[in-house]
Amino acid sequence: MLIANQGVLDATDTRLNGKKLTIGIVQARFNADITNALAEACRAELLALGVAEKNITLVQVPGALEVPIALLGLAEHLKYDALIALGCIIRGETYHFELVANESGAGVSRVALDYKLPIANAILTVENMAQAIARQTDKGRDAARAAVEMANLLEDI
Repeated sequence: MLIANQGVLDATDTRLNGKKLTIGIVQARFNADITNALAEACRAELLALGVAEKNITLVQVPGALEVPIALLGLAEHLKYDALIALGCIIRGETYHFELVANESGAGVSRVALDYKLPIANAILTVENMAQAIARQTDKGRDAARAAVEMANLLEDI
């Protein structure tokens, strides 16, 4: 199996300096074992990148469909340099998976574009629990890195 080169930045790269940043995280509680692991990995990586604990806000919502409205609420405060969306949608036997995955993703993108605010989307969309478990730590960490990098990029543009 081929693995994509993600172009990972070295931790010392200035684009990953979070010391001056304020980050908001919205975590869906549905599939809490997975989303709690995503949130823990995300918070740990933000701290490792220099984001101060006092500059990290965590908001929890029932599920992935509620994530965009909470992101909107945070974005309206105009105090965040980037936001992070965390959730886990596992395919079931009905069309509900596609509905939740598509609508939550579209909502996250809409908030980002409307507010010109980077939002790292780590709402996992997986076939089964094993896939979710395999991704929970890496994707939480990846979301933190993406949020910090994009916040710094927009500051530089």
